[in-house]
Amino acid sequence: MMSNLSDERVSQTSIATRMLRRPELGALIGAFVIFSLFWGFDTTGNFAALGGTAGWTDIAAPIGIIAVFVSLLMIGGEFDLSTGVMVGTSGLLAGMLVTEYGLNMWVAIPIVLLFAAAVGFINGMIVVRTGLPSFIVTLATFFVLRGANLAVTKSLTGTVRVSGIEEAEGFDSAHAIFASRLMVGTSSFQISILWWIAITILATWLLSRTQFGNWIFASGGDKNAARNAGVPVDRTKVTLFIMTSLASAFVGIMFVLRLQGMQAGQGVGMEFFYIIAAAVGGTLLMGGAGSAIGASIGAAIMGIADIGIPYALWDQDWRWTFIGVILLAAVLVNTFIGNRAKGAKR
Repeated sequence: MMSNLSDERVSQTSIATRMLRRPELGALIGAFVIFSLFWGFDTTGNFAALGGTAGWTDIAAPIGIIAVFVSLLMIGGEFDLSTGVMVGTSGLLAGMLVTEYGLNMWVAIPIVLLFAAAVGFINGMIVVRTGLPSFIVTLATFFVLRGANLAVTKSLTGTVRVSGIEEAEGFDSAHAIFASRLMVGTSSFQISILWWIAITILATWLLSRTQFGNWIFASGGDKNAARNAGVPVDRTKVTLFIMTSLASAFVGIMFVLRLQGMQAGQGVGMEFFYIIAAAVGGTLLMGGAGSAIGASIGAAIMGIADIGIPYALWDQDWRWTFIGVILLAAVLVNTFIGNRAKGAKR
């Protein structure tokens, strides 16, 4: 009898320890607190209803799609500051291919994805071959793409915007897959929420169930030890840069189809939101730890805050301050939980 009680206690302690060691635990607690906060201050009565949920998921889904892959890259020990501008570049490129060169939308989409993969490959190769910080390399890419977006768009269209996408051949079918809306009751949800969920599941499986996932953690934890253990660190990092760039291009395609056009400055500044979502979700800035689920929860927090502030009739000028507080609080909570997990019984 005593033996059974002892085994049960060990099992309970083990479950508690495993919970503490989950990197997304702090983000989950934060999401619950922030949701409850805005629910309590909601002046419309719609925040917790389907309409409010549709609102914050519309914002969170595109952030989450990219944040998941930004998280994978950060777990691998690197950063990409060109993700935001790549959203705009991809949308502009897709728009110009169909409006200026008359391509079918289904021909333009793979061309855009190949371009994004090439940019990610170049970023990764420069980082692994030169040893330069990925922060510097991708910041340079950010400025190169931002300048090209303005210059090329102006030279081809005479403006800083591409429009008329809806007249392109293949637009309707592409729009249905990447930018349509789903009716749930009387509320309309962007189909991007389904892509967000699917990509989160895929990335979670990749991290936890595949050899490549092990390589990601090893590359970000100690790349020298990983190399000595036979992990292809350089190839893993380059692949992660390509995946992150492709995710940004995917969101850019979704936006150009949804908006039926694209501004040259679209996406600029959003790279910080992706990094914040990953960090809030428990991804360590120095690499080696994190989760795709945590990044998605972090993106959800971004969406909840963005919608919750106007629902509560707070001054929108405080939005950035609120996000900064969320980031600092999440990092502190994640650090506290991590330290408790290290001291907990196995």
